[in-house]
Amino acid sequence: MPHRAPGAPKKGRADYLSGRPIRYYRPQGSADVRRLIDDGFQAFNAARLGEACRIFSDKMLLPEHDTTIGLTVAGALTPAGLGGCVVELMERGLIDFVISTGANLYHDLHYALNFTLHRGSPFVNDVELYEEGVIRIYDVLFPASVLLETDTYIREFLVRWGVDRPVSTAELHYALGRDLIERQPGCQEYSVVAAAAALGVPIYTSSPGDSSIGMNVAFHELMNGSGLMIDPNKDVNEVCSFILAGKKNGCVILGGGSPKNFYLQGQPTLWEVYGIPKGGNDFFIQITTDSVVWGGLSGATPAEAVSWGKVNPGVLPDTVVAYCDSTIAFPLFCEYAVGSEHGRRPRKELMHKRDEYVASLKQEAIAARPEHAVPTKRKAGPSGERSR
Repeated sequence: MPHRAPGAPKKGRADYLSGRPIRYYRPQGSADVRRLIDDGFQAFNAARLGEACRIFSDKMLLPEHDTTIGLTVAGALTPAGLGGCVVELMERGLIDFVISTGANLYHDLHYALNFTLHRGSPFVNDVELYEEGVIRIYDVLFPASVLLETDTYIREFLVRWGVDRPVSTAELHYALGRDLIERQPGCQEYSVVAAAAALGVPIYTSSPGDSSIGMNVAFHELMNGSGLMIDPNKDVNEVCSFILAGKKNGCVILGGGSPKNFYLQGQPTLWEVYGIPKGGNDFFIQITTDSVVWGGLSGATPAEAVSWGKVNPGVLPDTVVAYCDSTIAFPLFCEYAVGSEHGRRPRKELMHKRDEYVASLKQEAIAARPEHAVPTKRKAGPSGERSR
């Protein structure tokens, strides 16, 4: 498809940035959406999405289950305005911790800092965009200055924070969120990072160097001589400690990729490395466009995850994969959950319990080590390998 018809005039920066601003969408629990999903989504992937909605609302959120719920986020979802759905779920206590690509958190900062991303078209001339200083994420357009000013804010925050030691990504994101709230009062209403800090929800990034936040941390070390380091060991142990402490465990996976595996490796880490036979997930919901036939993790099914110890074999009826674009399915999923009978739970505020839970993990691992140094029998499905 041509970028523009022959002879059409060249567009300028103002033309490209003339689209409506992208705002964070906050679900309100629409009864009409719930009716559509329950009565209209009757087969194929529409039915799978309905199944996901009901597993989440009718099972995972039951008070007697007290499920510890992790949300994993891959794909450019915050630039598309879906951060508002995440904020709503956190505020209502419907998710307890988040594992996200660093890019989603970085682009979330644009909203917290009051920069504007615009609706646009994917059928544009990218050479012209480059010449006009406009960045494109498919059909999302914004000035290149947004990146530069966001980078400047991150670097200045790191100097203000003054931490000179290894930290988990949760600690980094919490401090970043608190700084945003202090400097941009009220931004927790439209920023995932700020809202998570206000609500005590830890946010992890499984590959922190693979984003502009990590790039600026690297700058801070090289140019400022800082000893601030992101320690992935802390992330692994903190996530494992949440899983260990959970009465039941469940996940909502958007896309797949590294955040998906980083969450799901928790159960194999407990039995395989620490010798603690916790068992796999009790609930598993994934929304993805990837297919199992390509052999990648993003398309791997919950049935396959059983062999790795990531999902308990007896709970496959409480697992589902909806093959759909997350920008379509996730807002519908959230409307359904928010409008459900159990659409609000007490928040666990796991951010403030990390040290306590990691200490318990260490205590159990020490007790289990003599007996389970070389596991010989797997209990109720624990199995796995960290890379799959």
